[in-house]
Amino acid sequence: MLKKTYPYYLANEAVAANTDLEVTDKFSGEVATRVAMADAAAIDKAIGHAVDAMPAMRAFPPFKRQAVLEHCVKRFRERYDELALALCIEAGKPINDSKGEVTRLIDTFKVAAEESVRIDGEIVNLEISPRAKGYHGYVKRVPIGPCSFISPFNFPLNLTAHKVAPAIAAGVPFVLKPASRTPVGALIMGEILAETDLPKGAFSILPAHRDGADLFTTDERFKLLSFTGSPAVGWDLKAKAGKKKVILELGGNAAAIVDGDQGGKLDYVVERLAFGAFYQSGQSCIGVQRILVHAKVYDALREKLIAKTQSLVMGDPKDEKTFVGPMISESESKRLAGWMDGAVQAGATIVAGGKVDGAMFEATLLEGVKRDTDLYRKEAFGPVAILERFDDFEAALATVNDSDFGLQAGVFTDSLAHAHRAWDALEVGGVVINDVPSFRVDNMPYGGVKDSGLGREGVRYAIEDMTEMRLMVMRETW
Repeated sequence: MLKKTYPYYLANEAVAANTDLEVTDKFSGEVATRVAMADAAAIDKAIGHAVDAMPAMRAFPPFKRQAVLEHCVKRFRERYDELALALCIEAGKPINDSKGEVTRLIDTFKVAAEESVRIDGEIVNLEISPRAKGYHGYVKRVPIGPCSFISPFNFPLNLTAHKVAPAIAAGVPFVLKPASRTPVGALIMGEILAETDLPKGAFSILPAHRDGADLFTTDERFKLLSFTGSPAVGWDLKAKAGKKKVILELGGNAAAIVDGDQGGKLDYVVERLAFGAFYQSGQSCIGVQRILVHAKVYDALREKLIAKTQSLVMGDPKDEKTFVGPMISESESKRLAGWMDGAVQAGATIVAGGKVDGAMFEATLLEGVKRDTDLYRKEAFGPVAILERFDDFEAALATVNDSDFGLQAGVFTDSLAHAHRAWDALEVGGVVINDVPSFRVDNMPYGGVKDSGLGREGVRYAIEDMTEMRLMVMRETW
């Protein structure tokens, strides 16, 4: 179980400043633990320590950064069950999904350990004209400076890891604000980082209220802000961020296309669609929200997908049989139920699920959802998916693009031409062929376009954002 209380971490050190933040068990609704909350003064102090730590972090050699990351991997493995249970309790994530996220946490730090010793530069040939004869160019990457990180509630381990691990690899100090609903995993991460010989001020992990948290965005001492969360909040933060670089990983309403040549593979397709739409109660920005199915296979897939959806076990996330646990809060469940009711009033039909009880929201399939409804246009961020029929592949691509979002899309097809056409035409950050858009491996470039954000995560790509190119020009003779 969780400890009774958790400190925050300021300049590498645990500080039991208070127990002001109640963290609830998302299934029972009971208080599971209490966490220290940072005020504006603590955040300001953490930023100052990060600035002071910059020279030491620049001098902290790659092999030492790698050793820190490898220590984290070792300790995460040793505390695997503790991390998984903490995630299950604080996020309401089914225990099997929680274990999977701990595995991805480990993978992300492993990749960062490997990348930490190969942040290389290049030689630039400057002799492009007679005036540059005898000049040579060299480029290296240097840490950008103190970084501000704001992580979300839905993947509180792995999405935090995608900020913290590249920062350590790149040699940048950081101040992290974990989601107040799910701070425990990040604080355990802080406990493990505090065991290392990172320079003082290299990291601070500070749960905080929004009134003090403005410093994470507005303080000019930060050189980069990396935010993962809702589009409305993310774009507002960007507008307030000033001159610093901003990386945004925001929302989506991801689509999966099932081509007409998949008749013999529907069992596989249905398994993946059900996973993509309903795993961790649909609370994933690349969860399958729109399912476009070719008319040739629509009826057969619809029947199988309804049966699969109805078979999913909903209940206590600590039970290994549970596939659908609670949403993060009853208010989020009510919000999604309102969107679903609005879609039904506009002519949609619920073909599976639809029952709501507090934060528990049944895995739900609808068809006939109008394209101007909230359920279609916005990010559902819950266990609801929409079925649509199409006859023409080009028209299906256009339908996928008819969205304010563009994170990832999935295409099930045996046609190489259709796969490449989707890759060319879909306005998204990533196209996944023969799997759902929910697929992610932690070293791949991950991010979106349009309202889905700016920049890319994936360890090497995050390191590029957290470092800057520095050129040296050398004249051969003078």
